[in-house]
Amino acid sequence: MDSLEAQKVISRHRGDAVIVTTMSTNFEWPQVSTNPDMDLMFSGAMGKASSVGLGLALARPDKKVIVLDGDGSLLMNLGSLVTIANMAPPNLIHFVFENGVYRTTGGQPIPSAGRISFTDLAAAAGYASVREFEDLESLEGNMKTVLNEVGPTLVCLKLVPVSDRSPFPLTTFLSIIPRFKAALQRSSST
Repeated sequence: MDSLEAQKVISRHRGDAVIVTTMSTNFEWPQVSTNPDMDLMFSGAMGKASSVGLGLALARPDKKVIVLDGDGSLLMNLGSLVTIANMAPPNLIHFVFENGVYRTTGGQPIPSAGRISFTDLAAAAGYASVREFEDLESLEGNMKTVLNEVGPTLVCLKLVPVSDRSPFPLTTFLSIIPRFKAALQRSSST
């Protein structure tokens, strides 16, 4: 599966969900997002997307929160799986883009590439639901189900490893917060 194409599927189905991205998902997400005001993109926050997503899901139980995480990023913070499962936010969907490499830094293999299972780790931690998709057709055909499950849900997307990356705008957290905060406030009043 191709990362950009998978993100297009997620974007088509997101509705008004908050999207949290970091590292390699920052490359393509701005090209496909259907609601950029509700996107919280982090540059240089490897391993922290799942923790930020958890905080948002707990703070805003009225909003679906979708985390777009990389396999290398999640490896930097595996403890977040246990914390997320313990807090059990029903509105959190955690996508892991598993390509087996650190795409942002040039395609070096992640530790234990091909030998670990993120769905098994999430299930053992206590996630309410885990899924794995290897092709776009399966992802597309199951998105409504995934979005309607009571979470936390982890969805592992098996991607073709690539080391190149498209240029992406370097964003600072301080530049995103006012726009994102305003969008959350608008969504509270509707």
